[in-house]
Amino acid sequence: MYIHINRQILFYEKTGEGHPLLLLHGNGEDHTIFDALIPLLARTHTVYAIDSRGHGASNPTEEYSYPGMADDIAQLITSLEIPSPILYGFSDGGIIGLLLALHYPGLIQKLIISGANLNPHGMKMTFLHKIKQHYKKSDSPLDRMMLEEPDIDPDALSKIQIPVLVLAGEHDIIKLSHTKLIAKKLAHAQLSIVPGEDHGSYIIHSDKLYPYIRDFI
Repeated sequence: MYIHINRQILFYEKTGEGHPLLLLHGNGEDHTIFDALIPLLARTHTVYAIDSRGHGASNPTEEYSYPGMADDIAQLITSLEIPSPILYGFSDGGIIGLLLALHYPGLIQKLIISGANLNPHGMKMTFLHKIKQHYKKSDSPLDRMMLEEPDIDPDALSKIQIPVLVLAGEHDIIKLSHTKLIAKKLAHAQLSIVPGEDHGSYIIHSDKLYPYIRDFI
């Protein structure tokens, strides 16, 4: 299904019945990374798997920013009249989730994030270097966004009053200290480091994430 909001046309897939649950993918991906997860979640929830602006089946764009993408999701929730959804965001989706909870209080009921960062320096230097090298060759606006954004004040996270589950893989591209900082600054956070996993190994085309979401919500 498609929705026209915020000068963007976003694609989303709606599955299942029950309390609404939104899924947001990471940079350069689309909703199909959740193909193993959606059938499990759809047993008990109405699942909205969304392609972020310029990704997947959503319309192409050159206008990328995390605040703009958070506004996309806020408008999608209000336009579709989705009541008090739970939101899960992976990587860039987690950043969008934090911005949504921070700047649109009361819009979502609970938040789950994995592999998210508050600023580019939250990523390990080896991965940050890879992005810089790739950007020199590609001039990709998605690469540029990761190099320049986000810019979230850690202390501002205390304004988020909903429950948040903060996840990261044991071998994530996000610094462990940074993930712990996010959890520490949130008012009502649970932190879980997934043993043996990297940034996306337990998420992309995997059902390993399901117990974490199920037990939290």
